[in-house]
Amino acid sequence: MKLIISTVVLLCATQYLCAQNSLSGKVTDKDTKKLLTFITVSIPDLHTSVLTDSTGHFTFNRIPSASYEIQISAVGYKIFSKVIQINGSVSVNFELDKSSMELTEVVVTGSSKATQIKKSPLPIIAVNKAYLTTNLSTNVIDAIAKIPGVSAVTTGPNVSKPYIRGLGFNRILTLYDGMRQEGQQWGDEHGIEMDNYGVDRIEVVKGPASLMYGSDALAGVINLIPSQPAPNGKIAGAVTTEYQTNNGMYGGSAFLTGNKNGFEWGGRISKRMAKDFKNSIDGRVYNTAFNETAGSAFAGVHKKWGFSHLSLSIYDNLQEIPDGSRDSLTRQFTKQITEEDLLRPIVTNSELNSYNMSVLHQRVQHYRAFSKNSFFFGDSRLDANFGFQRSVRREFSHPEVPYQNVAGLDLQLNTFNYDVKYFLPEFNKWAVGVGVNGMFQSNNVTSGTEFVIPSYNQFDFGGFATIKKDFGNLNVSGGLRYDYRKITNDELYTKSNATSGFDQPVTGVDTVGANKLFSNYSTNFKGVTGSIGLSYSVDKNWAVKFNFARGYRAPNISEISANGVHPGTGFYQIGNAQFKPEFSNQVDIGASYTSSTISAGASLFINQIDNYIYNERLLSAAGGDSLSASGVQVYPTYKFKSGKVLLYGVEGNIDFHIIKPLHFDNSVSLIYGDNKSFIGAEKRDDNKYVPLIPPFRYISELRYDLAQNSKCLNEPFIKLQVQYTAAQNRVFSYDNTETATQGYTLINIGAGTGFKNKAGKTVLNVYVLANNVFDVAFQDHLSRLKYFEQYLASPNGHLGIYNVGRNISLKLVKDF
Repeated sequence: MKLIISTVVLLCATQYLCAQNSLSGKVTDKDTKKLLTFITVSIPDLHTSVLTDSTGHFTFNRIPSASYEIQISAVGYKIFSKVIQINGSVSVNFELDKSSMELTEVVVTGSSKATQIKKSPLPIIAVNKAYLTTNLSTNVIDAIAKIPGVSAVTTGPNVSKPYIRGLGFNRILTLYDGMRQEGQQWGDEHGIEMDNYGVDRIEVVKGPASLMYGSDALAGVINLIPSQPAPNGKIAGAVTTEYQTNNGMYGGSAFLTGNKNGFEWGGRISKRMAKDFKNSIDGRVYNTAFNETAGSAFAGVHKKWGFSHLSLSIYDNLQEIPDGSRDSLTRQFTKQITEEDLLRPIVTNSELNSYNMSVLHQRVQHYRAFSKNSFFFGDSRLDANFGFQRSVRREFSHPEVPYQNVAGLDLQLNTFNYDVKYFLPEFNKWAVGVGVNGMFQSNNVTSGTEFVIPSYNQFDFGGFATIKKDFGNLNVSGGLRYDYRKITNDELYTKSNATSGFDQPVTGVDTVGANKLFSNYSTNFKGVTGSIGLSYSVDKNWAVKFNFARGYRAPNISEISANGVHPGTGFYQIGNAQFKPEFSNQVDIGASYTSSTISAGASLFINQIDNYIYNERLLSAAGGDSLSASGVQVYPTYKFKSGKVLLYGVEGNIDFHIIKPLHFDNSVSLIYGDNKSFIGAEKRDDNKYVPLIPPFRYISELRYDLAQNSKCLNEPFIKLQVQYTAAQNRVFSYDNTETATQGYTLINIGAGTGFKNKAGKTVLNVYVLANNVFDVAFQDHLSRLKYFEQYLASPNGHLGIYNVGRNISLKLVKDF
């Protein structure tokens, strides 16, 4: 009985002490000592924030005992952050420095807890809402494609897949607020199912992040962080409208959120629609329109024990995918109108300028329910995150009535994600964490008429341990991980439907005489990975980083099992069931310098990958294309191969701020890829490079902030950007798999401002942005449309489809 009473008393005392935990203080200007009002003070690990009041003071209540990175952001000041230990009532005052260029921005990706970028050994870069708003992009991945070391594989303006340091597809893990994004990533033209307007911040880890995330993070991680709840005690929101001239895109989004006494809520609805894009060579490119609708809602509660957060989202995208077919003389685009496809008429101008979807299009739907939870037990913490996703992708490839609404490819993917981590109490500044994460996945393909992959079930499990130590100026971190993946394929027999003539799945006795596309097959993959890294602040100006990481990626379903034509790619794909997992060993070395007028950094990486899987075009014995039949048509054939590659490169930036309103930012990135798969006499000039390596790129931007003390305008600016991309001649031209690409220079400009009312509150933000001002005709090396060509020669000397021409955007943002 005494033991029970003692336990109850102890628990009550613990609850009482936790209830008293608070953080309060004031924020002032370091130079003028002026109190800064209505600015945001946030605790990223708790996903909560407050505003300073009219006297510059702030207060957090009901905070669990722990150490936190506190971040403060204010217009005209550099982001400030500092670690604060919370135990009881803590009062701390902060001073912000207008002239400081110190890189103190806080990130939450790739680490056990929120940390400053400069203290993380991992090469990480963060993109905030201001960057996303003041730069013109056509989708959320395109928005970060100018970051050094980051590119995008594109299939027109609405389909972009991220590329980091020469690696992409399933080697990059895309996260939504820390949870894996699952939606048929194996497809070349399968974009990220994400509401562009719903992303407030993007964090990019460049390099292996398998330790925290497992397979598919071999090349890096892109964490898309959604709009955050309002500060405590506030109701806030925003309305955004946008128009882009090139494809006539109309877009709009409305967001509303509230937060009171620890309960938060919010919701967003968005819409975008566009017709075919255009350039000076092709005119309007047929079948590149899209119509996208998205919505999301969330609710959460913050208490003395931690927080719990539930979010729901829906994404519905109708998008066209071009096939590049044209008239041989006029180079006008043609369209398929019959199943036999023996005669194609020229597309009319009204069709090219229509917002209506053509008969041949895709519909991509993505549904998500995600629960994010954090529980504090004294000085330890348990994070438990669970999610369910459903991805439905239908590609309509039958042009004739009554089968126009019958999907050729019909993929239905269900995924359950789990991620549980436990962080032990810190001892002598040693932080140790253990965790497990993975997923259960089921993909059904039998509802369509075309089959490139089989139905399958997949189970992923990973267990890991991390350790981190803060020695003051020196921060050391590392860990080990074990991964296991099991994939089970279903056999598939097909026969021609007597009425439609399309292939349809059959079972039982109907399999007699049927075509067997896939067999029952089960395989598993295992991998041990780890990393060790350090960051060292030499002084207040200089900092250096070093990181060594071993990455792991299990082959995806297409690489091991593909056997068919994917309607969106226009070629016959063959997999290889004998593949082994990819393993990478990467070294990153970086240095940075910051002062009141200069911010500079450089990063060098070397990455060796064993069992690297790549796609190779097959040739016939006569030297021409190897063609595979599917129905009445034949297609060029590609087969996945594997080997060893070595990637290495350098990235750098130097930004000048000689006077406060003038910003002169410069960045470069250079990547090389050596294909070590061929040795001796097999190695030739056409196979010694790695496919899809981005060329050298230099970006320079000059920005001037106008009217700093204006009573009517808020943060007005004008900017000029020069984007130089060199020619890429280091290509994998073996069997005509890849071709060289010419270099190009693009000029981009922009201007924007907020308008204030008499009370000094910004009532409307207006931005006018323009990309490719001089309408330069160019083909990006990572554009898939470059290869959408059916002829060996062209009357105008241009083969393939060119990228987007001049594009001007008008964007209005109303915050309230």
